[in-house]
Amino acid sequence: MSTSDLSYYDPEEVPSGEKKKVTIIVSEWNSNITFALRDAAIETLLKFGVRKNDIYVRYVPGSFELIYATTKSLHFGNCDAIIALGSIIKGETPHFDYISQSVMNNLGYLNANTKLLSGTLYIPIINGVLTTDNMQQAEDRAGGKLGNKGIEAAIVALKMMRF
Repeated sequence: MSTSDLSYYDPEEVPSGEKKKVTIIVSEWNSNITFALRDAAIETLLKFGVRKNDIYVRYVPGSFELIYATTKSLHFGNCDAIIALGSIIKGETPHFDYISQSVMNNLGYLNANTKLLSGTLYIPIINGVLTTDNMQQAEDRAGGKLGNKGIEAAIVALKMMRF
């Protein structure tokens, strides 16, 4: 279990986002969490040179729908990275397990097969989906005592676009 700010990074090691385009897909479920992730990701991308007009934000109802939206975004090929942001919080039923596993497996599959799915481009897909046992853990990772996963996702996107 993490006990320190996970959003720490060395700004000297973060590449410029100048002339890069990023699509951010945000789940509306648990919006108090996901919108905080979105805002932090946007702020970080802007800080490192991505222009506001080159950040495309799209919304889906829940984290499961991130799979479809990411797949569809690959077909457009109009961005250099895709960031998927969601928050899946454990409840009383196994639904959490099914959704979490499906989202993680499918985002991983899409990331490994972007050229095949987009037709021509390799586009990194950044997994910014929180899977937590409770709301407090999600809040801690969306601007709370453990930082903000949105910042981490944006830094990863910048680094992977350079790759």
